[in-house]
This record gives sequence, C-alpha cells and structure tokens, in this order.
Amino acid sequence: MPEFRIGDTDFLLDGRPFRIVSGALHYFRVHPDLWADRIDKARRMGLNTIETYVAWNAHAPEPGEFDLSGGLDLDRFLTLVADAGMYAIIRPGPYICAEWDNGGLPTWLSRDPELRVRQFEPRYLDAVRTYLDHVFRVVVPHQVDRGGPVLLVQVENEYGAFGDDKRYLAALTEHTRAAGITVPLTTVDQPDMLEAGGLDGLHRTASFGSQSTERLATLRAHQPTGPLMCSEFWNGWFDHWGAHHHTTPVEQAAADLDALLAAGASVNLYMFHGGTNFGLTNGANDKGVYQPLVTSYDYDAPLDEAGDPTPKYHAFREVIARYHPVPDIAPAPSGPAPTPVAALREPVRLLDAPQRWGTWQAHEHLPTFDELAPAPRLALLRTTIDGERPGVLTFGEIRDRATVWLDGDPVGILLREHHDRAIRLPRARGELMVLVEDQGRVNYGERIGEAKGIVGGAVLNGESLTGWEILPIDLTAVPDLRPAQPDDGVIDGPVAGPVVVRGSFDLAEPADLFLDTANWGKGIAWINGFALGRYWRRGPQRTLYVPGPVTRAGANEIAVLELDTMLTPEARFTPGPMLGHTEA
Repeated sequence: MPEFRIGDTDFLLDGRPFRIVSGALHYFRVHPDLWADRIDKARRMGLNTIETYVAWNAHAPEPGEFDLSGGLDLDRFLTLVADAGMYAIIRPGPYICAEWDNGGLPTWLSRDPELRVRQFEPRYLDAVRTYLDHVFRVVVPHQVDRGGPVLLVQVENEYGAFGDDKRYLAALTEHTRAAGITVPLTTVDQPDMLEAGGLDGLHRTASFGSQSTERLATLRAHQPTGPLMCSEFWNGWFDHWGAHHHTTPVEQAAADLDALLAAGASVNLYMFHGGTNFGLTNGANDKGVYQPLVTSYDYDAPLDEAGDPTPKYHAFREVIARYHPVPDIAPAPSGPAPTPVAALREPVRLLDAPQRWGTWQAHEHLPTFDELAPAPRLALLRTTIDGERPGVLTFGEIRDRATVWLDGDPVGILLREHHDRAIRLPRARGELMVLVEDQGRVNYGERIGEAKGIVGGAVLNGESLTGWEILPIDLTAVPDLRPAQPDDGVIDGPVAGPVVVRGSFDLAEPADLFLDTANWGKGIAWINGFALGRYWRRGPQRTLYVPGPVTRAGANEIAVLELDTMLTPEARFTPGPMLGHTEA
C-alpha cells in the first residue's frame, strides 16, 4: 500500500517529495448528484487533492442520530474523489467555522448548562468522541495507506482564535489515533495564533489570503521542520445580508498563489467551489453587530456557485501549470439557464389557522428555542394580556427577528442587528402574538452555542408575562400546506405575510435555475420539496441557485414562505446568478 508521511522538508508519498495542491469542496454544500462534476473540474484546474470539512450538526441534528445518506454520504464522496485519481484531506472539527450554522456544533449540546464546548470538559469530550467514532468509521478505510485517497486529517480548527487548552487538543489527538487514523495529523491557525492553536507532535499549517512570503516565514518560525502548507488560502470571501457581494481581484489572488507555490509550499484553496447554504444552514457573525450570512456560498471562488469556471479558475490554472502538469482541456461554461414564470396562488396564512403549521405547547414562562426539542428555527408565541393602559413590551434579548401582533393587527418588527428590545403597544389588553425567527447561529468567536429565540422573557409595564403557548413551525411540512377551501387559490396584487404560496412551471428537461426574488420580501423557497434557502429584499443576494438534479422534465412545483410582503405574487427565473453589488 502507498505510504504518506512528513519528511524533513517535504510531504513524502512512497518516499518521494509530494506537493499538495488542494481545493476546498464541502460535500454538504453541493447536491450529491453534482459531486463528480465539481471534483472533475478541480482536477482539470490542476488540483491533486480535495479538502472537506465534516459538519457535525448536519449529520447529528439530535443526540443518537448520525445520518450518512444522500447529501451526507461521506463514503460515496471519498469514493468519487478516489475514482477521479485525486487525494483527500478531512477536517472533522468538531468545530469547523466555515460560515456554517453554529460552526458545525449541534445545538443540542447547549441543553446541558454545565457543558462547555471546545475545551477539556468531560461531557463535551464524551459527545465529541461519539461523533468522531462515526466519522472515522467512514474515513479509516479511505486512508492512503489502505489504498484510499485520504492523506491528512486535521485536529480541531483554527483553535488559536478561541483558546489554548493543550489538554483538549491532546485528548482529540489521542482519540483520533485510537479510532484508527494513521495518516499525518495537522492543525491550522492564522499566523499570529499558531502557538496557541498548535500542539507539539501535530504538523502546524497556516491560514491566510495574501502576503504569502511573509506569512510562510511566520509559519516556519513555529514549524521549524517539514513542509510548509497554507491549509486555507483565502481566495475569496463570504457575504452577509445588508452588505455588498465580496470579490477579490483575480490578478492579485493569482499573484499571491504564485508566490506561495514559488516558495515550495503546499496549498489548499479556500474555497475551490463554495456551493450553497441550502435550507437554513447559514452561519452568522457577531462582533458587536449581528450579521447573518446569505444563502449563497459562492465565495468568489474559482468555480462559481453553479459550478461554472470563472476568470479566477483560468488564472489559477495558469499559475498551477508553471509548477505541475494540468489536463489539456479546461471545462466550458454553461449556457443561459431557462427562464420560466410561475403565478403563485393558494395562499395559506399563518395567523388564520396556526394549528395547521405545528402543535401548540403550553409554557408558564417563555422558553428559549434551545429549551425546546428539537430547537425550532421559526416559532409563533402567544399569550393574553390584560392591562390598564397602553405600555411598552420589553424583551430580554431578540435572537434574531420578532414580529409582533395584537389581536391580529401588526404592531412592529424587532431586529437583533439593531439591538431592538422594546416596542410600544397601542393598548395592553388582547391576544399578543410574536413570530420569532432564528436567522443563523454565530459560527465564530465567543457567541458560539448561544441560545436562540427570546432570551430573558418578556415584560409589559414592569410585569413579567406568563402563560405562554409556543408553536414551533414545522418547516418540513410548510411546502405541503394548501388552502382549506378550493376558492382560496387566487391572489390579486401584493400579499402580506406570514403566508405560504405555491405555483408550478414546466421544463423541457432538468436544468440549473436561478430564482429571482427581487419582488419578494423575506422568507424561504422550495422547489419540488427541496429547500433552496433564505431570501431577503435587503440583499445583496437576489437569486437563489436551483441545482438541476432537484428539477424534472415537465411540471415542477415551487412553494414560498413569505414572512414580510411580496410585491408581485409570481416566481421568475433569470438566465444567470445575481449576487448583488460589489464594493467597487
């Protein structure tokens, strides 16, 4: 069997120097029927390795579960990498950041108030060991020394940005080895955090996106022997709602990659292909202001969200060709996507019959989302108030968006990013309803693992509100909601949410599509039951990517949950993506 190890100056494959030229491709962000296409395009750019994180919360949404089916079939993904003649790097965390909801950590960890994540804490480590056992049962047979593609496994992820608990890192390393991982182990940190995040005996690598020569010199000071490697070469960046679409200059990114390869270093492009935060999987940042990430994870990567090569793809391919052979033929871009139109009909309004959207639960005191099992992403709260005068409704904290009604009349919206906590009520008597949305959990920094929903309860005129009913909305069932009466189907003009509407459109054959949300407000869209993700009028993202494998020849169904206002009740599609304005 092949042997892969770390030598004095190089990675060694069967005793010969081997440079890793890798690209990040997260299997859980790409439709599984498109994995082979994306892997092949990585090979044709000149890459020899595919790197992926493993998202713990995607595989294990509840304790005792571990899903390896469909888009989470890591075994199949690694087999496809091997079939393409490529190698693989696995980064199982347990924390991954990745602009992914909660940094990949399951929300159920926070149900234990004594559990502390990312440190040497027995309950956390017990859960992590169970998780890693599931992952490594898949990975172990795919290691290079067993004839598979896996060259490296990473321990934790940019840990120096969070802590310096060497006992924790040692415990992860010990369990990784005990579980059967025999290939070299690495860590990754930003250059100024290499000491805190590393562990003697593990090969330190760095993450950066510019000033390659200087950053590699810093890395060498912390990793005196062995190959230099940038495990995250940031060739793009992510977007959050309300800002601009980030891009990086192609020429500068190519020059920085050239400098890195000229220095003899190995590299992993972050990202080669970003993919999509399908469903409700986007993360968020909060460094004083809460900033949820958009649905697209295009990342301005060499291969765009829809799998098309960009100018950056061709520039990187040219750079790589200076150091390694690349295949003769680069992939061609796709043509314009179909542009069907569908009228949206059959409105089902949440406040008309909430019981159709879930099951009411009684709670004397207002719980957070994390105190419910499973934790919802959207929930309707109601109670009855009976005061003497108009007043101010105050919440402990909004996480992340709350829409308030009194006797069915809209009162207003409170937003976490505005630090809203209070709203005036025109009267203090009647049925109070609040729709609360989790817009994505923080994936980086000290607020990882924080509770969602209403935190700290609600107060009206100095009196705590009790006697609540909570309706966690079953979002898996929302696309199937239909009007109770057949004649409820017609929509005349703009429509106010929360409401689900639906329509249909025909395709000659399955095809990638780009759903235009410009005339909608805020919500979630599904095609043929597949959750595309969130849309929001504030941008920058305007189109939602629809992967071809979720469509079909003939009739296709679209369902839209509009939480705000939809100006035009129709679904339109554009020939290509529209990800918003750039800073320039």
